[in-house]
Amino acid sequence: MSVIAIFRQISFPKLRNAIVGCCSQAQGESAKIRRVDKSKWDCGGKMPTQIPDPMSQEMLQGRLIATLGTENEDGCIHLTAVWYLFEDGHLFVATSSKSRKARNIATRAKASLMVDVRKPGAERGVTAVGKAELISGKQSREINRRIHSRYMSAGAMADPRIEPVFASFDDVTIRITPSSWTAWDMAVLDAQAFGGRLGGTPGYLLPLD
Repeated sequence: MSVIAIFRQISFPKLRNAIVGCCSQAQGESAKIRRVDKSKWDCGGKMPTQIPDPMSQEMLQGRLIATLGTENEDGCIHLTAVWYLFEDGHLFVATSSKSRKARNIATRAKASLMVDVRKPGAERGVTAVGKAELISGKQSREINRRIHSRYMSAGAMADPRIEPVFASFDDVTIRITPSSWTAWDMAVLDAQAFGGRLGGTPGYLLPLD
């Protein structure tokens, strides 16, 4: 059973602290994953009006691998593992203009991005959903360099056989303007629903491969 499924089945009001759905009507409701209003995806390029909670913001600043979701022509979701940058309330991903994700966004300007930590018993993460657009030219090159420098050392960035190759591959930038954030924390759920026994009892949670 997934963590999300557990949240959907538990109705204890205090458990709403274990999952944060940044929607205006979330206050005072029991814990659950909220459906996103698709009309909110059109943000008109404006700064997002909602921001993730401080813990999620701290995690987004970390050097983690994100999962980007875009919609294929047949309606199924295209998922890719990506490097990313969280800056000024937006999420940025460097990519090739020829990639599937870039082509999807060019025709269906929406995307979701998930960042999570998978330590057994302390899993936590945050997902953003919103409008997506492609940036090109000088602005894209500058943003993409900042993305690359988050994941590569100064030596790699200065190596003429490394960074220029990345720059030639990643000729555009995806900018996501989030309209909805959802965060979860398994440790909080464990403490409130299981009294800490799930993560605190040796052998209850099996190690990940």
